[in-house]
Amino acid sequence: MLKTIDPLIGPELLVALARMGHGDTIAVVDNNYPAYSAGVPVIRLDGVDVVEALQAILTLFPVDHFVSTPIARMAVVDDEESVPEVAVQAVSLIESVEQRPVGVEVVERTAFYDRAKAVSAVVATGESRPYGCFILIKGVVTADGPQQRQP
Repeated sequence: MLKTIDPLIGPELLVALARMGHGDTIAVVDNNYPAYSAGVPVIRLDGVDVVEALQAILTLFPVDHFVSTPIARMAVVDDEESVPEVAVQAVSLIESVEQRPVGVEVVERTAFYDRAKAVSAVVATGESRPYGCFILIKGVVTADGPQQRQP
């Protein structure tokens, strides 16, 4: 056990997050997502929903300030304008942790699958609500804390 690290962050997830650099991506997905088909490392968090997983990850993971949409979420099939409750909760959490509005790109399902092939890791959660799938871009941490975009 380590001090100040959320107990949901096991050794595999800690290593994956630490190995990532600025601009690298990680997917945090629901239990319907075909996690192993992306061909990247899969870290299982079966006992938690996607919002709980994000809460733990965001204690260590800075969200990028240098792009307008550092978060991507999977679009609802045949209704891309729909915003599922799981997406509302996840984005609200991210913005609360980041203490700023965070741009979110809505990505069609198969395009999301394609994009996930380039992530550093997939965190497969026990989230049972459909469309609870997100890709986050890692930001920068300096000696003063997470990097802020300069105006």
